[in-house]
Amino acid sequence: MKKSRITDNVVVNRRARFDYQLGDELTCGISLTGPEVRLIRDHHAQLRGSFVTIKNGELWLNNATLGAETARNLKLLVTKRQLRDLTRAKQDGFQLVPTKLLAGGRYIKLIIATGRGKKKYDKRETIKKRDLERGRY
Repeated sequence: MKKSRITDNVVVNRRARFDYQLGDELTCGISLTGPEVRLIRDHHAQLRGSFVTIKNGELWLNNATLGAETARNLKLLVTKRQLRDLTRAKQDGFQLVPTKLLAGGRYIKLIIATGRGKKKYDKRETIKKRDLERGRY
């Protein structure tokens, strides 16, 4: 009997939607070692507080938590065209925010989005809308 694949192995950065107005999304691969893959597949990964930087013509994921292993920055795999578009977005004042980590299939992928930081009053509006949808007021 064939086992079905687990497709709900997704880590979501919920704080990103609260702190940023997100725009275009991009799916990219990650350069990982074997133990890091096992930690991600066993749900020991967190994206809270992580960010994406461009350094020496490469894309890097910084400050992501993989179990107790937090020392290493992870290299992201994108094409030259995608890197050029992200560099242009960064120069236009956008931040590169990791939103989801997908580990359900054969490969582990990271979804990053361009975003602008919200001001404090924008965050209050988001809280107010969420409370109204829940029917608290």
